[in-house]
Amino acid sequence: MIKTVLFDMDGVIVDTEPVHRFAYFEHFKELGIDVTEEMFTTYTGNSTRNVFQRIKEHFGLDHEVESLIQRKRSIFNDAFDYKEDLTLLEGVEDLIKDFHSNGIQMILASSASKVTIDRVFRRFNLHQYFSHIVSGEDFPKSKPDPAIFLHAARLSGDSRDQCIVIEDSTNGVKAANAANIFCIGYRSFHSKLQNLETADMIISKFSEIDAAKVRSITGKIIA
Repeated sequence: MIKTVLFDMDGVIVDTEPVHRFAYFEHFKELGIDVTEEMFTTYTGNSTRNVFQRIKEHFGLDHEVESLIQRKRSIFNDAFDYKEDLTLLEGVEDLIKDFHSNGIQMILASSASKVTIDRVFRRFNLHQYFSHIVSGEDFPKSKPDPAIFLHAARLSGDSRDQCIVIEDSTNGVKAANAANIFCIGYRSFHSKLQNLETADMIISKFSEIDAAKVRSITGKIIA
């Protein structure tokens, strides 16, 4: 029986992508580099550090990765509080409350920084529902590396076959696959160009699942 749900944040709980995208592309303009849509899509699910490590290598930038990160975060933070297009995704608040009221543990396992996670959770009053918060900035490799989900599953106190992941990105689904944890792929309006075909289940609306349905899922057998 499933006892714990591991949530991604961006594109699953909230769509901070408009704010992140604004910050990234403002920064790219400052740097004088041309990042194509195709290239930017491949960064989905990566931590900011990993994005700039790849950007630095690809464009041969002399800047320190840390300075690139801090400038992008500065632009993001300035925009965060006034961007009106930052909202919880449709149906996710009801789903979170349903899980919580029915005793299903929830853990956040997001590539976002701790600062961004905290700002989102405070803005939407989400801390009360989650037992643990895990940020990708604590891991040397981003999704599709499975480390973040393996760590989150250990924190849960449950076995991996009692956990599921909810993800919206290609890299996130691959990370869940690599961790051998049952994955629900959420195909949202905000998840364009993402390949979710290796997810164990795919939904387009959060109303398609609830605590009873999740509990009935047979988790993956751990070899």
